[in-house]
Amino acid sequence: MDHKIFLGAPSRPLRVAIVGSGPSGFYAAEALFKQPGLNARVDMFERLPTPYGLVRGGVAPDHQKIKSVTVVYERIASLPGFRFFGNVTMGRDIQVEDLRRHYDQIIYAVGCQKDRSLGIPGEEMAGNHSATSFVGWYNGHPDYRNEVFDLSQEKVAVIGVGNVAMDVARILVENPERLAKTDIAPYAIEALRKSRVKEIYILGRRGPAQAAFSLAEIQEIAGLELSDLVIKPDEAAIDELSRTGLSDPIIKKKVDFLTEQSKRGTGSKTKKVHLRFCVSPIEVLAEGEKVKTLKIEKNVLTLDGKGGARAKGTGRFETLAVGLVFRSVGYHGAPIDGVSFDQESGHIPNEQGRVLNSATATVLVGEYVVGWAKRGPSGLVGANRADSQALVKVMAEDVSARRFGWDNPDPSCGPIETLLAARGVKAVSFADWKILDKIEVERGARLGKVREKFTSVPEMLDALALKLNF
Repeated sequence: MDHKIFLGAPSRPLRVAIVGSGPSGFYAAEALFKQPGLNARVDMFERLPTPYGLVRGGVAPDHQKIKSVTVVYERIASLPGFRFFGNVTMGRDIQVEDLRRHYDQIIYAVGCQKDRSLGIPGEEMAGNHSATSFVGWYNGHPDYRNEVFDLSQEKVAVIGVGNVAMDVARILVENPERLAKTDIAPYAIEALRKSRVKEIYILGRRGPAQAAFSLAEIQEIAGLELSDLVIKPDEAAIDELSRTGLSDPIIKKKVDFLTEQSKRGTGSKTKKVHLRFCVSPIEVLAEGEKVKTLKIEKNVLTLDGKGGARAKGTGRFETLAVGLVFRSVGYHGAPIDGVSFDQESGHIPNEQGRVLNSATATVLVGEYVVGWAKRGPSGLVGANRADSQALVKVMAEDVSARRFGWDNPDPSCGPIETLLAARGVKAVSFADWKILDKIEVERGARLGKVREKFTSVPEMLDALALKLNF
């Protein structure tokens, strides 16, 4: 590239590739188009034919208000200079080197796809599952549609007290007929209708003041039609170490709610959700090859050296007779061929979003990371907007300072769509996705639900083939 030409001018727009189509990817595209004095062209790559990442595949089906944020993403996708390439897998259909030859800058917005393990004996036994797989399963995500969960078990443990753990517990005890009107996967609703789950134990290693779930999430569980939320008064009590946290009004409201809830006893509904605090799973015990009981240890809170609270085992143990265990203790990213990755932290190493070489810790100019892949799994959907905006400012600074990682794009490469076509890749455009979207909504309307999702990539491509000779 001739560096005398101002990159980002109307005569030479900045060409950016975004890998991943979740919230952070769309917000990054939005920020690029809004950045003052910068003309940008954005190509977004997604391995599935469908966009929106966790908004489609991770947000619970009974949280349609949260899912409505896709209206914002549709508006972004309609902006001049935006293109969507779905059904394109990095490392298989296209390589990082291809992107370096075709674009000025690359943003990795790939999230955290894997879950963290507990690291306890017996975790490998049948009946142990990640919350990620269950959430993906009931949301119709192609990666998880063939998962099998033994819902004939009456007692279940959910390990973790974040919002995802709350979603798992709520879906297990919600009235299936209420869920049937949402966009839940058809096979999931049939399985939930046959479910025998009656009791759930949600286990948090620290106390109520440290619980990660939102007030709204726990209130939803308390208000369910068929189940009672049960909290032991002694476990709802706040220790001296946690009292300083009550100066935060959000924490105080949540603690006050849990305290009041603990006074209500066990209730009279047919199902129970037991919310436990200051307990840690120690071992999964099996009968044959299936989960039979979960051994837990009672904890006390001590200072962690950073002014926070950490859980310390007391040597007092208890066993819960459960036949199914879901772990929801955090997420971990997955490496992409050719992209730096920190195995220990589970995200792409970076400095203010600038990707770092894993070996030398030096900046790989022209490559950036945003969202969970940048900072780890924290924050709700909307938190990604500010993060994406901050990243784009960093990218614009690099453009102004003429910090270029490669002398590209290479004019001899030709359009990226030509490369994909030559490799036999059937890329799905945003217009193609809108056709799938319309079909899903129409199928759902016939069944009295929000939408009926396609749950496999071949189904999606076949539907497009019928409409477009795809």
